[in-house]
Amino acid sequence: MIMSSLKGKVCIVTGASRGIGAATAKLFAEAGADVVLNFRRSHEKAEEVASAVRELGSRAILHQGNVGESRVAQQLVDRTLAEFGRIDIVVNNAGIWTYGEIGALPEDVWDETIEVNLKGTFNVCNAVVPHLKQQGGGKIINISSTAGQRGEALHSHYAASKGAVIAFTKSLAVELAPYNILVNSVAPGWVDTDMNTEVFADAQFRKQAVDAIPLKRIATAEDTAGAVFFLASDLSRHITGATINVNGGSVLA
Repeated sequence: MIMSSLKGKVCIVTGASRGIGAATAKLFAEAGADVVLNFRRSHEKAEEVASAVRELGSRAILHQGNVGESRVAQQLVDRTLAEFGRIDIVVNNAGIWTYGEIGALPEDVWDETIEVNLKGTFNVCNAVVPHLKQQGGGKIINISSTAGQRGEALHSHYAASKGAVIAFTKSLAVELAPYNILVNSVAPGWVDTDMNTEVFADAQFRKQAVDAIPLKRIATAEDTAGAVFFLASDLSRHITGATINVNGGSVLA
């Protein structure tokens, strides 16, 4: 397989201190890109990812903050331009997944999920698109979820946020196509990351999850990062408005 190069590209990855974001940042660096790592809380883990990026020969800078706040998203874009002079690829990965039974779902839990998962994606896009237009193009990849396609009981707030991300992606794809800005999403199913450590600690639940996947395995963060990389590369130059499912066949949308 030919490894498509990202040499000379500058990439922003939100939620980059762990899981899919960390795996994506490392894969981008392996392909030659410089990476701006946004993270919310874990500075130590973000530093580990930055070190891994630098060891691969790419430049990395850290930017802490919740992109659910428009001010933080704008600062992220401004700092990237100040440091590197351009932005080629944006991966909106920052997200949270919490339990929420309808009828007993606190409004603040709903609001936080929408702020981080949906508004964060909007804020970064809103801040970066003027630059991408001026630059003559770029790529935006939003991390959605199978929950956004089929819904998810006891996680309706999460499913609603991710369904909205898919609709937002399709809308931007059409709106920004005249500017050579490609906008796509990746929809993971179950992924073996820190976000799911607690639920997968239940061996019976993990077995049920595996049994429901035709490929009979739970994805790694790297599995999802591979799809993100494909959309970031020139191999996907005629794809926009798409959602790539990375779920082992468990949801066919």
